[in-house]
Amino acid sequence: MLPYVYRVTKYDPADRDDHGHYAGTEPAISDHGPVEAAYLRAVAAFAEDTGVDQLSIREPQLGGFAHSGLEPPVDGYGLAGLFPVGPAGPTGPTGPAGFHDGALVPIGVGLELVRAMLRDSGVWCRLEAEGAFTVHVGWDQYLYLGSSRPCEAALDRTRALGLFPERLEKSPYDFAPDDPAYVQRPADDDFWGRLHWTLSAYRAVFLEEVFAANASRWHRLTRDTIETVRSRLTPRSQLSVWPDLLTDVDTAVAALPDEGLVEVVWEDRDGQITSTVVDETQFEAVTSQLAGARAAGVVSTYVGEDLPLFTAVVPDSDGVLRARWQTEPTPSDRDWAFLKTLRRGQVVTGTVTSIASFGVTFVDIGGFTAMINIPELSWRPFNHPSDVVSVGQEITAEVLDVDMVWERVPLSLRAVQEDPWPQVAQRIGQVVTGPVTKVMPFGVFVRIEDREDGFQGLVHTSELDESPGGVVEVGDALRVKITDVDLARRRIALSQRQADQ
Repeated sequence: MLPYVYRVTKYDPADRDDHGHYAGTEPAISDHGPVEAAYLRAVAAFAEDTGVDQLSIREPQLGGFAHSGLEPPVDGYGLAGLFPVGPAGPTGPTGPAGFHDGALVPIGVGLELVRAMLRDSGVWCRLEAEGAFTVHVGWDQYLYLGSSRPCEAALDRTRALGLFPERLEKSPYDFAPDDPAYVQRPADDDFWGRLHWTLSAYRAVFLEEVFAANASRWHRLTRDTIETVRSRLTPRSQLSVWPDLLTDVDTAVAALPDEGLVEVVWEDRDGQITSTVVDETQFEAVTSQLAGARAAGVVSTYVGEDLPLFTAVVPDSDGVLRARWQTEPTPSDRDWAFLKTLRRGQVVTGTVTSIASFGVTFVDIGGFTAMINIPELSWRPFNHPSDVVSVGQEITAEVLDVDMVWERVPLSLRAVQEDPWPQVAQRIGQVVTGPVTKVMPFGVFVRIEDREDGFQGLVHTSELDESPGGVVEVGDALRVKITDVDLARRRIALSQRQADQ
């Protein structure tokens, strides 16, 4: 927050009533003449006093709520000549390619943006020089200027121009995140890796690119097009990944609600993708447009409905996410945010939720389902995972890895237990008596500990006594000697012959 903030208006404070409402005769629209020019000179004076010669565009908006309706819409949003023409967007025939979050513009272009906002041309943005200067254009010709300096000369100049500057604590248009605690997912390599994985499952998806509030482009992604689309995205744009459109257009039309705002997206026979936001009064017209579509889809515009698969915001070229706007989090985004809090080697607590038929144990760790593969359940032998854990049991385990692409977290239960194998290795040379647990063509296994999950060793056929007519069966007690413990392969070698020596 800057220390010096001023509200600059053409409204004389003496013309306000007891409630602070303006009661004078100044119109709430631009005169497109000397008063508008005075506003621009005031901005230039404050920028000069602050030492600022270029501004950054923040949170740009096109159309929609950016336009109050007091003046007629302007083709090109009043940006003609300021930026190169970009690809077609849903709110107009073209979108300005350079009008995006983070774009740096000279003060002259910044003043023209202020002019477009004063004229209510359907465009809006914050203009900032980080830590030094801000320009916010509010409703009804209210202008808010913030500076790191008191700008006494600019204040005098503004008054001389016939405008009225008033000191405030802050601008009502200062940026405030929807959820200060929310961690925004960036469109980094993990995001694109996840998108590649999604394409392997869906074969094709749609990517919605929101390059300014109320303005988006749609791209159909396949393995052949994903990298091309990635290279052409608008800097700092918001991205949403949606399932592929329905090739059954009639089904898409049937998905139109009885009332309310929806975004209709369709692809024509030439592969051109179009989207438009409509309400129930426009459903009939848009249905006729879909008649020749190859595929179509309907997306609700209401918060919490029709969520995409996952979302992200494009970071800057150095990988840092500086865009301040937030996407609406999906379940996948929440999983991503949780995974970012985990690290390899971290010890977590969770509840066993299920044991799959193939043996993998699933564990809820704070709303995310992690898994324990069979070898990581215990150091000791067992027949089934249910011998070690049970559904509903609370356990403590170690995180083995955090896979941000597959969104998987393998855990290890045995990693938080003391490894008993070094103690077993110290028993080399001991003679023990234990039951035969398994008979194989190459030998027999004998349990060397007096417990159900005790370790077992192999008595090779060459190490068995050749007693006349002797047949070893499961359950027989054998006296054996521990001859070797292979810690790397977790194997115990036994000998019946040497036990009698």
